[in-house]
Amino acid sequence: MADLSKLTVSSSPHIRHEDNTRQIMVDVIIALMPALAIAIYVFGPRALTLTAVSAAGCLFFEWLYQRLMKKPVTVGDCSALVTGILLAYCLPVSSPMWMVLIGDAFAIIVVKQLYGGIGKNFMNPALSARAFLMSFPVIMTTWPAIRTKLPLFATPDVVSSATPLASLKQGLMPNASLTDLALGMVGGSMGEISALALLAGGLYLISRKVITFHTPVAYLGTVALLCFLFPHGNGRVEFMLAELCSGGLMLGAIFMATDYSTSPVTKKGQVVFGIGCGLLTVFIRFFGNMPEGVSYSILVMNATVFLIEKVTRPRKYGFVAPPKAVKTPEGGKSK
Repeated sequence: MADLSKLTVSSSPHIRHEDNTRQIMVDVIIALMPALAIAIYVFGPRALTLTAVSAAGCLFFEWLYQRLMKKPVTVGDCSALVTGILLAYCLPVSSPMWMVLIGDAFAIIVVKQLYGGIGKNFMNPALSARAFLMSFPVIMTTWPAIRTKLPLFATPDVVSSATPLASLKQGLMPNASLTDLALGMVGGSMGEISALALLAGGLYLISRKVITFHTPVAYLGTVALLCFLFPHGNGRVEFMLAELCSGGLMLGAIFMATDYSTSPVTKKGQVVFGIGCGLLTVFIRFFGNMPEGVSYSILVMNATVFLIEKVTRPRKYGFVAPPKAVKTPEGGKSK
């Protein structure tokens, strides 16, 4: 008779994939490298130092909080590293290093760790930190012109240049060509300028099955449709392409809106989430005081994920809905 004493009974899941959090985060970092290369080419070596400081700051604050709280140190999963890179991409390259570290601390301690760590935060840490750093509006809206020589670490004294979104906000086409917009030869936040580089990273993540196409396609498709229908007096196709290639739309749709912890898990939910992000982005861009709406649209939709998943959750296999009660003429109910 077989000895069953050595059998271990555990809870599901019983089938596991070889990928882990660290491998997924490494894939995300690889996907972000083309955008970093473009940023270094356009803005110089300071783009690299800003990214390195932000990444190191997130790693440090995660390690510090977990040590102080006597929790297991999880910096090895590289999730804090990804948060640091994404936060740097959302900032002007001229941002002072002290402000970057403040954003790192807010993203890791307040948004991530105070809610229990990776997988338990309900809002994207990098975007939350960017919204928090809008407390420094002058710094956050000062974009140096491309090819401006900037110091590696010291806070530069620069003059803000126009961004494509500022022109589009006024109903005008930007001075830059669509080719420049796609390649990233324009001003803006350092990691958001090159639509093609970000798309290349997105295709890599889809090929690696780190993300699915549902949320990015729904997000970008909604923005494209609305901008095509309401071109603000410009050519429909040109205006639509300019909106798609400007600002943080590609970065948000591909890398932020697909965050596992803060987005739906069901395919229907991901489509609804992407459509909601697209609607809010266009609404803010067209009618808000700021030219950009990606960050706030994703954060608002993060707060609705519970409701989206509740509505779009699949029916359990074999589930039979109970019969509805039927009202009788006497006002009672019969089953």
